Amino acid sequence: MNAMQISEYAQSLYRAHGDRAEAEAAQKARTCEESGNTAQAEDWRAIQAAIRSRRGALQG
Repeated sequence: MNAMQISEYAQSLYRAHGDRAEAEAAQKARTCEESGNTAQAEDWRAIQAAIRSRRGALQG
């Protein structure tokens, strides 16, 4: 997944879940890791980081 896709996923997840978006992304990453899908888990970790960054910008 490229940076633009990560940003778009993060934005839509944040719109849909608000403050729970970061936890949702973390859960999806854990689920992928548990099923052995490390590439997809890395994508979800990147989405989680993008959401965290977005939340920080909105709070500051």
